[in-house]
Amino acid sequence: MPDSEELKRVQHAEEQWKAESANNPEEPRLYENLSGNTIDRVYTPSHLKDTDLLKDIAFPGQYPFTRGIHATGYRGKLWTMRMFAGFGTPEETNQRFKLLLEHGETGLSTAFDMPTLYGYDTDDPRAFGEFGVCGVAVSSLRDMETLFDGIPLDQVTTSMTINSPAAIIWAMYLVAAEKRGIPIAKLGGTLQNDILKEYIAQNEYMFPPEPSMRLVVDTIEFGAKHVPKWNPVSVSGYHIREAGSTSVQELAFTLADGFEYVDWTLRRGLDIDDFAPRISFFFNIHNDFFEEIAKFRAARRIWARAMREKYHAKNPRSWWMRTHAQTAGVSLTATQPELNLVRVGIQALAAVLGGTQSLHTNSLDEAWALPSEKAALLALRTQQVIALETGVANTVDPLGGSFYLEQLTSLMEQQANEYFRRIEDYGGVLPCIDNHFFVREIADASYKYQREMEAKQRIMVGVNKYQTSEDQLAIPLLRVDRDGERRQIEKLNETRRTRDNTAVKRALRDLEHAARSGRNTMPAIMNAVREYATLSEMMDVFREVFGVYTVQTTS
Repeated sequence: MPDSEELKRVQHAEEQWKAESANNPEEPRLYENLSGNTIDRVYTPSHLKDTDLLKDIAFPGQYPFTRGIHATGYRGKLWTMRMFAGFGTPEETNQRFKLLLEHGETGLSTAFDMPTLYGYDTDDPRAFGEFGVCGVAVSSLRDMETLFDGIPLDQVTTSMTINSPAAIIWAMYLVAAEKRGIPIAKLGGTLQNDILKEYIAQNEYMFPPEPSMRLVVDTIEFGAKHVPKWNPVSVSGYHIREAGSTSVQELAFTLADGFEYVDWTLRRGLDIDDFAPRISFFFNIHNDFFEEIAKFRAARRIWARAMREKYHAKNPRSWWMRTHAQTAGVSLTATQPELNLVRVGIQALAAVLGGTQSLHTNSLDEAWALPSEKAALLALRTQQVIALETGVANTVDPLGGSFYLEQLTSLMEQQANEYFRRIEDYGGVLPCIDNHFFVREIADASYKYQREMEAKQRIMVGVNKYQTSEDQLAIPLLRVDRDGERRQIEKLNETRRTRDNTAVKRALRDLEHAARSGRNTMPAIMNAVREYATLSEMMDVFREVFGVYTVQTTS
């Protein structure tokens, strides 16, 4: 930053400029970003007078990693193009996986249907009407084997968006690889497994918070010992943002959850450097371009400082925040859906300029249905154009040093730290779940945004301005094959008939003993999976031992 004399000259020139341009007209718009921070007309070095270039920004690959965790950025390796995919039967999703890989995708990401997300088999009465609608149905190891048939699991990393039944679904993946002769130590990928954000935003929880956290720590401990290339938890701000939070709230609540997982795992007795390098993060990329870029930079800085200074991690990889990003589903519109291509392209560019390690781009039709094949490929092509045609991957952190971006990065860090203090004052993350602090904060932010939309202070093109009179959608939509549910249930019943049911009962009893005794549940889950116990059967054991969580409302 400039020395004191230079800064004085800049500030003097700035005051002169403000006086000279005071009468220049401005349109009467809302000059705030989506977190409600007022945006100045111009930014100068005076906005960064408290910033230490080497201490706070530094170089790429250097602590506190504001400019990225790798010295060479995308010159060393492009981000992983990891398209979220899943619908209908495992066979159908397997075909989509192979299509995306053939067209240049570099990592897999699995979406599961609602029954699977809640831990129910396809034929459970509570699953009626939800088969394959928002993802693929997986009820047993047999489904997992079909889902990844013909895919080289030791060469492709796989992400799985699953939370309450995460340990079971992960075990199915590990055993499926094991049965193909692939050592689980060679597997790479990410398990979302972020149960805290379920209580905060998405509500796909099953058990109370404490036993749910125990299951997360079980996977972290098992991964550290047996699956060292795997990220056993991906702390997810994405769903917090989709629920209506601001970017600052997404940043703060996500990192607070990350610190909570660290605290619980340390209490289990693991050393910080044994597991911190495998914790990953998942952020939403919304429409405010610079705010989203600043969020990534602030997040890396906050995490690095906490890992080194609070948790005393010695391994520099423990200081790294590694991130996946997804463009904002909530920003997609059913009206004029072609505009979603524009939104997604700009959001994806922000993710890249923010330095993400992995990226999913939404499809233009997702406000209506799951992505069609054509729409999914177009979304993948969006990433490829950014990577190979725009030149933004040629230099590391190309917007670093921007007076506006650096000021915004620091401001988001300060505001996140204020949220950390408030959460600590309430007693921590779990008490804030119990007293609905997170829900209230998100609801207030969502209400404010909606009021601004209704007053047309914020504009969404095609929604509250520049509407057209189109009567119907002009793009093809993916329809889930309803007959697939019948085939899926037949396969599930065949699995139950042909497996060794005595061995299944024995494995489920051992799982119950593990759950009640407090020992790590993963070995028992793996054994039950090997015997083709179903998702519902294993989850029913946990439901019996842990109970089913019901939100306590306050008057």
